[in-house]
Amino acid sequence: MTSLSLDALNALAPDDFTAAFGDIAEHSPWVADEAGKARPFADRAAAIRAFQHAVLGAGEERQLDLLRAHPDLAGRAAIAGDLTEDSTREQAGAGLDRLTPEEFARFTDMNDRYRARFGIPFIFAVKGATKGQILESFAARVGGTREEEMLTAIAQVLRIIRFRLEMRVAEDGA
Repeated sequence: MTSLSLDALNALAPDDFTAAFGDIAEHSPWVADEAGKARPFADRAAAIRAFQHAVLGAGEERQLDLLRAHPDLAGRAAIAGDLTEDSTREQAGAGLDRLTPEEFARFTDMNDRYRARFGIPFIFAVKGATKGQILESFAARVGGTREEEMLTAIAQVLRIIRFRLEMRVAEDGA
């Protein structure tokens, strides 16, 4: 994947910016719309902050919609091939595309339990994580409170946004 220079990112027309970055936040192009209003960005970190502030500044209902737009980890969307390109790459990087039948059953059970308890999918920024670490986090978080999980899920979305922008925007701005 080729990184876009900061100058090129800042020069994009608003519609082109949203078209290029509307998938940074899973199925939520409004995040890019809002972040784009903060341009020009001084550096990649400023772009990341603008996307994160767009999420944090959204109302609770919009944040819930964003959380609900995320796929289950190693879930039905992955099997059906319905994940975004970023989600497919990230889940494969964590080995979630190569689960044993037992691991798949465990992920399915944890996804179902988590979604039933909190009304949102389990969100975890899987970049650099192992299947075991993800399952440990699942087990630890499924027993938490709804308030804790909403905060944790948003924090995980912010990490995902950062990781995705680090892949797509050149650091030096050149």
